[in-house]
Amino acid sequence: MSAPEWTVPAAQFREKCLKLLDVVMATGNTLVVTKHGRPVAAVVPFVEHPADSVIGWADDMVLDTDLTQPAISPDHWHMVADPDRVLTGASSDEENRA
Repeated sequence: MSAPEWTVPAAQFREKCLKLLDVVMATGNTLVVTKHGRPVAAVVPFVEHPADSVIGWADDMVLDTDLTQPAISPDHWHMVADPDRVLTGASSDEENRA
């Protein structure tokens, strides 16, 4: 679950930048800065220790001490070669049948 967010117009952000940064740090909430009602930037809390996964979508990846072996099985290499398949989850065989 992601932290709540709130929006602030760019002019207000410029005036109160340091105070708003303190609020983001204290609450852990995301601040979205807007110009003319459209989001242009996000201020997110700093995370001291990022998630264990080095590749966000590969939560099951385990880095081993044997660097001569692939980090992911060959069955998943298509995902690395074609990032769009990560979103759809389709394999080459499934696409060829469609």
